[in-house]
Amino acid sequence: MTLKPRGSMPAIPRGMLLIARGRSEGLNCFRDTPRAFLYSLTPGLGILAGAAAQALAEGAGMRALAEIPGTLCVLLAPSVLSYELARLWGREAFWYRYIVAFNWCQWLLPAIGLLLVIGLTLARLAGLVGAGGIRVLIVGLAIYALWLNWFLARHGLALSAGRAVWLVIGVNLGTLAIVFVASALSTSLG
Repeated sequence: MTLKPRGSMPAIPRGMLLIARGRSEGLNCFRDTPRAFLYSLTPGLGILAGAAAQALAEGAGMRALAEIPGTLCVLLAPSVLSYELARLWGREAFWYRYIVAFNWCQWLLPAIGLLLVIGLTLARLAGLVGAGGIRVLIVGLAIYALWLNWFLARHGLALSAGRAVWLVIGVNLGTLAIVFVASALSTSLG
């Protein structure tokens, strides 16, 4: 863990910005402890709690309760699946730093998406982009998300490029399967 120099940006945003630009030294801005892992989950859990509270306040209590398992799976499945793959490949010593950086860096995607939508909107108003621009934006953001996950796996867990690809595929497909099952179960029980 590196300490932040006086007068510099806090470690987590600095690490996120470095990683967003493909600079692996950004991983040094994240702690590798169980507590740091729990802290990295708090934004997602906070949004989940806020959404559930809003739905309950609006009288949609059953709908809110039915969505909680799927949302929890989206938040937690990547941690469980990546840990198991890291353990399988003998990289569990690197896992805390990887997963803490992974959890925080997922917040780059909506921020970048928002900036791109603003840019696309301005370009459309200026007549520079046609109606297909949003599709290009979505595909581009999806490709960037896959690259970001690969980059974090490659450098955070010190994996070969091929194993990092397998981790990204396994975590994403595994998360989709778990979320699908959790949503189906909560719908059938509700």
